[in-house]
Amino acid sequence: MEDCLFCKIIRGKVPSKKVYEDDEIYAFEDINPAAPIHILFVPKKHIESIAKIEKEDEALIGKIYSAINKIAEEKGVKDKGYRVVTNCGKDAGQTVKHLHFHLLAGTNMGEKLL
Repeated sequence: MEDCLFCKIIRGKVPSKKVYEDDEIYAFEDINPAAPIHILFVPKKHIESIAKIEKEDEALIGKIYSAINKIAEEKGVKDKGYRVVTNCGKDAGQTVKHLHFHLLAGTNMGEKLL
């Protein structure tokens, strides 16, 4: 999508602090972090939200979770714990209509919600 913020970030049209990239996934630091470690994982394929995932996207979603685990390990939080959040739709707080997963870590989150 031409006007999608995350598509622009993936294409390098909007700057970001890249954390991870492969053929299908791009991950970068959130510009307004809710935790000491706050990384967004975005499929390069434009998928609007969880509600728009198709059967053909299932392997991609699994690959995203594998990338999240890899970065959690690199950041030293895999064994301590981390939170993965995905918002779906306006009422859930999804502000960018491109599927993305928040990796949050680096603090005891207890009962904190995003």
